[in-house]
Amino acid sequence: MCGIVAYIGKRDVYPILIKGLQRLEYRGYDSAGIAILNGDLKIFKKAGKVSDLHAFAKDKDTSGHIGMGHTRWATHGEPNDRNAHPHYSQSGAFAIIHNGIIENYSSIKAELSKRGHIFKSDTDTEVLVHLIEDIFEHGNVTLDEAVRLALGEVIGAYAIVVLSKDHPNELICARKGSPIVLGVGKEKGEFFVASDATPIIEYTNNVIYLNDGEVAYINNGTLTVKTIENQVKTPYIHELEMKLEQLEKGGFEHFMMKEIYEQPRSIWDSMRGRIDATKGFLRMGGVAEYENKFSNAKRILIIGCGTSWHAGLVAEYLIEDLARIPVEVEYASEFRYRNPIIHETDIVIPISQSGETADTLAAIELAKSKGATIFGVCNVVGASIPRATHAGAYTHAGPEIGVASTKAFTAQVTVLTLIALQIAHHRGTITDSRYHQLMNELEAVPAKVERVLKTNDQIMKLAAKFKDARNFLYLGRGYGFPVALEGALKLKEISYIHAEGYPAAEMKHGPIALIDAEMPVVVIANKNETYEKVVSNIQEVKARKGIIIAIVTEGDTVVKGLADHVIEIPETDDVLMPLVSVVPLQLLSYHIAVLRGCNVDQPRNLAKSVTVE
Repeated sequence: MCGIVAYIGKRDVYPILIKGLQRLEYRGYDSAGIAILNGDLKIFKKAGKVSDLHAFAKDKDTSGHIGMGHTRWATHGEPNDRNAHPHYSQSGAFAIIHNGIIENYSSIKAELSKRGHIFKSDTDTEVLVHLIEDIFEHGNVTLDEAVRLALGEVIGAYAIVVLSKDHPNELICARKGSPIVLGVGKEKGEFFVASDATPIIEYTNNVIYLNDGEVAYINNGTLTVKTIENQVKTPYIHELEMKLEQLEKGGFEHFMMKEIYEQPRSIWDSMRGRIDATKGFLRMGGVAEYENKFSNAKRILIIGCGTSWHAGLVAEYLIEDLARIPVEVEYASEFRYRNPIIHETDIVIPISQSGETADTLAAIELAKSKGATIFGVCNVVGASIPRATHAGAYTHAGPEIGVASTKAFTAQVTVLTLIALQIAHHRGTITDSRYHQLMNELEAVPAKVERVLKTNDQIMKLAAKFKDARNFLYLGRGYGFPVALEGALKLKEISYIHAEGYPAAEMKHGPIALIDAEMPVVVIANKNETYEKVVSNIQEVKARKGIIIAIVTEGDTVVKGLADHVIEIPETDDVLMPLVSVVPLQLLSYHIAVLRGCNVDQPRNLAKSVTVE
């Protein structure tokens, strides 16, 4: 949700903070700020982008070797200078940055106000730093004790970093429900703190992932990790596999376009080592460990949000089609609030790119409490969701910086396809010939995506015709329906054009009333068993003067004769079609958004990792 970066050591801190915030800006870009401790505790903050903060701080004294920075996605209080982080305590002796929500902030604020505290912002975060100072001043405790005691009083989610003017060699961070990564520097006594590894990888690949309820206390170059209850923990140092070049645009104008073009590689990386069609080999280690549970499951529940939910819908079709196990796909944000029926025989598959989605984490805890087996699908090694599950599979998409997921979707669908195939083969619900056919077809997908990417110039020209449209409809049947939903989501989240996806047959049950000569209708019309039905749906749209943009199989002549515009994709088995047909929809959304002057990497009101409910 928000981006956090901090440093303590011998280096000049300001360049580390600014560069770190630039790399974290995909997590929030309403405002940004830094605090630097160098004799005094100085805060510089500004509404807007990190570039606005950098310009604001250009002529300020930013020298120092300890500091912290924050880029905000607003929850409490509108985006402006005074609500930007960091926040001072009452006396100005303490400063804090925070990712998350303090749910009981209003009652704490009321009590502190009675004691004479005056608040300068509308945020819940400022309340927390006032509380820490109040406990420190009146509780006869050390700084780390004051932080732990304050956190014991708050309800909600947080990742925080705290500095104190009177403790110039100390830095404290803590987490509950929001991620914190500690980088262990190459120089003795040097440490980095961040929301994720992107600001750290330039300096170190050795990291510690704080667990929920843990507080890290760095004092005079020594790190101590404790629980909020004061139990000392021994941290485990992980080695990052991320490379610095993965965080750069690599010659592309936007991260989103780079990530669209990375899909042949990310799809292959998500299969690599797990499948070899020539040898008839397919094995997912996590699935193999729980193979009998999968095979005997009476039901599989898939939970996710946004694009991950759409990937879950594809998985529903895959698993029911191939493995013949009933599947339900749930919005994580609704799952925990509707008192769902969960059995111990259920398998729950949470899907998340970041591995930190708050709603999905809450749904996992609920399902675990009912005795279900949790098998996670996630892109980020060491994230909260993989650590909360019984087993799982990583997608190996690499860092995804663009807020609108592209390669994350196809990587998720790739891994879910492998899972469905392995379960189906173990259960004997598909023939050996079909099993080997799909393995061969799956290995061919990256090359087919490469061919789709060659339609980019054609799609750019098409986008110019529709950049001023006010509405879009997306239609698909079968495996094409989740693709229609994902295409509509991509368009509205980055271009701000209203778009909706529907099963093509449902058009007659309401949406057909919207169709006129001003309505572009994108139809997933590849050759499959529902092809004739889709052709009929296209004719219904044309009869009402709707404009048809069709995604068709190469060589198609029937739809080509009906549609106003066609984008051809390679012939692909229907089971694997979402991996290929979604790519032109990503390109169409991208080019429309760019032509409309939208910031495709940082669309308004959105952040990459939603770590609050």
